Amino acid sequence: MNTKRTLLKTVAAAALATMAMGSAIAADITGAGATFPFPIYAKWAEAYKQATGTGLNYQSIGSSGGIRQIRAKTVAFGATDAPVKGDDLTKDGMVQFPAIIGGTVPVFNVPGFGKGELRVTGPVLADMFMGKISKWNDPRFAALNPGKKLPDLAITVVHRADGSGTTFNWTDYLATVSKDWLDTVGRGAAVKWPAPTSVGGKGNEGVAANVARTRGALGYVEYAYAKRNSISVMALQNKDGNYLMPGDDTFAAAAAGADWFSVPGMGLSIVNQPGANAYPVSTASFILMYKDPANKAESAEVLKFFDWAFKNGKQMALDLDYVPLPDALTNQIRTRVWSEIKNK
Repeated sequence: MNTKRTLLKTVAAAALATMAMGSAIAADITGAGATFPFPIYAKWAEAYKQATGTGLNYQSIGSSGGIRQIRAKTVAFGATDAPVKGDDLTKDGMVQFPAIIGGTVPVFNVPGFGKGELRVTGPVLADMFMGKISKWNDPRFAALNPGKKLPDLAITVVHRADGSGTTFNWTDYLATVSKDWLDTVGRGAAVKWPAPTSVGGKGNEGVAANVARTRGALGYVEYAYAKRNSISVMALQNKDGNYLMPGDDTFAAAAAGADWFSVPGMGLSIVNQPGANAYPVSTASFILMYKDPANKAESAEVLKFFDWAFKNGKQMALDLDYVPLPDALTNQIRTRVWSEIKNK
């Protein structure tokens, strides 16, 4: 069995079992939000607990839920893949910084075709999600896959039913490559899905499960969830015209030229970046914290956790197909962002 897949299943099962026990276990640090980084946060938490004795209770409830929780001050940090705008950060008295980089991928369930055996361009993908291309043997899709005997099978679009940073990044990409998508649907953590066959799923987990059990399904999930569930992924054409499969190398290529401090709150989009090996739907996941937290001791523990993860968790991230932040960037986060958080 694939070693990475086994590791993903083990980490997720342990983390979900811990979370299911709820308040029976006293957690030292509380966080909530994006499902996108959940596998790596769970792995870091497991290792950090062993190293320091400090626990982390992270609720994988979606980016919108994480923003609501931190604004309600029920957790020490919120996590979101849809970065909060600079004006809102100022109004809320919060800071924001990236913690990990990964990618969102187009997943499908078409009998007879597996991982990387089908390919698609951004504009065609947008039309598939809009319902303008409604069958897998549509001539436009077939032209991208010459020699493949595609079935006369209806496309069922599977999307997030909850407010989601993964959805924000996916629609950000589709809006970047398709003016029709931009004008009709737009970008957002929650959008009105136009395809008449659209089906919702809660979290990356729900979308992955729906795609896996639905013949003809087309969806989008964070890459780790596709691997964990052995769901087929399409090769996606990038800005330079190359068809790429997702992986830590192609995610890293997309993030290589990012100028994080060029945007308030470091809320930079890295979709559709130039570069021969840049995966087109690469993204960062962000952490939200108060500058003047009510519980300064817990807030300080959060910073200790991410400081440890940045220093010691790189290989764990790579094992789960995420890209750790480079040392130069994490050092800037410590000096330029964490220094704004009061600990006394």
